[in-house]
Amino acid sequence: MAKIKNPLQFSRYFGIPDSMMMNLGILDPTLNVDARLFIDPLLLRHSQHEEMRQAENTYKSFFSEIIKLLKASIKEKDIAWRTAYKKLLFREIKGTCLGYGAASIHGSAFGPKLTEQITATAKEIIDLGIMDPDLFVVLPLLEDNIGPDLISDMTTNIIVEDLIKYNEKIIKALKIPTEKFVVKGITAELPRNPKELKKTPIILVPKDILRELPVANDWDQVCQSAAENAELRDKVNRLIGEIWKAKTRKDKEKLRVSALASAEAFTTLLNVIHGIDPDTYDFENDPEGILVWRRIHETIAKTYPLTLQLKSLTIDDVYKVVQEIIKQFAHLIENRGLSKELWSKGKRRDEKSVQRIFFAVADSYCKANNLDISPEVDTGTGEIDFKFSVGYECRIIVEVKLSDNSKLIRGYEKQLEAYKNAEKTTKGIYIIMDIGKMGKKGEKILKLKSQRQAQGFSFSDVIFIDGTIKPSASKL
Repeated sequence: MAKIKNPLQFSRYFGIPDSMMMNLGILDPTLNVDARLFIDPLLLRHSQHEEMRQAENTYKSFFSEIIKLLKASIKEKDIAWRTAYKKLLFREIKGTCLGYGAASIHGSAFGPKLTEQITATAKEIIDLGIMDPDLFVVLPLLEDNIGPDLISDMTTNIIVEDLIKYNEKIIKALKIPTEKFVVKGITAELPRNPKELKKTPIILVPKDILRELPVANDWDQVCQSAAENAELRDKVNRLIGEIWKAKTRKDKEKLRVSALASAEAFTTLLNVIHGIDPDTYDFENDPEGILVWRRIHETIAKTYPLTLQLKSLTIDDVYKVVQEIIKQFAHLIENRGLSKELWSKGKRRDEKSVQRIFFAVADSYCKANNLDISPEVDTGTGEIDFKFSVGYECRIIVEVKLSDNSKLIRGYEKQLEAYKNAEKTTKGIYIIMDIGKMGKKGEKILKLKSQRQAQGFSFSDVIFIDGTIKPSASKL
């Protein structure tokens, strides 16, 4: 699994003040961990940066050319079709530190099979008489394998020259060292990523073209846009009624059929997308906790120091250190105001955000005490686990779950034990962050623990932490 190790922010490495990054409107990337944010092509026209507004013209021109080619195509894989296909065969551009790369900055790219799928669907739409370049923005609603990372990567490929112009201007303002790179055939002076073994550039991205999900991936906003306009809502109900429920593969196929049934139906769907407010990600409140863990990682050990001592490299002594870290984490949550970072505007942040906060606390204390013990976290799209390890023999598995998780009991009974077996350890700790809706789940988990212990089986300790917001005596 991909792991975070020694996260490093761009601004910290180059010694750039936070205020300067904020004034310039730049995302401050973590150089070895992708931020789960994406470039939304529909935000380009609203950017305060001239280069990004120009990038919208670049984007439109590119897809206008694709439309011309596919309109001229008589049959699949003729010359016009193949030319369009080659233009849509995007390669990964490294350096933006965006997407689902988890504990790396390397994402996926458009493979031949997916590119054929996109080309075929685009041709089908164009044959309806649709010539709007934004038709490509709608593809994630119609195709299973096209996610926000691919739309973002596609946009990056198309506007890369505009991004480089933006970077060259910003880098002059930042006064940081650069090296010569060739990015998609374009020679540019860009800073080098110190966390990459291979020579890799850093490509800075303005905040105002970033969203948590591009518009066409955000089902809630798509449906809200359709519902708020009475005239449009009637058309949606008449032509593409499947939009209200098309979240599963089966329902999405129904939406695809209805949306491609006529030019009017597809235009209606496109109008729904255009009707969504062009909001960027809320960086100030960080509702998804995409960035907040970095601040905690930087400050927590200095603000609330904790002395740890690893007496020996035995699993029992490593376990005691891990317990001390968790005890401190609970203290910070319950008594020092860290609980407020579990929430944004009265709404709880998701479980992955809470897990990243735990990682930030654990890793900072390990570093502050110069301990040879490295918490690791898988931050991909799958389940997240923490492994504290020293050498090959000493491994402690820690799970962090929210009390309202419907699979809370299964997580303790099955998932944690499976991780322990995979890592060949008997030591595990199950942290339950109580943010409400616990019900009887906590009692059932404690009963499972007692049963395993009485029967002589491997069991994991359970720690409950009160994650509700309380008045804080100190600010982080």
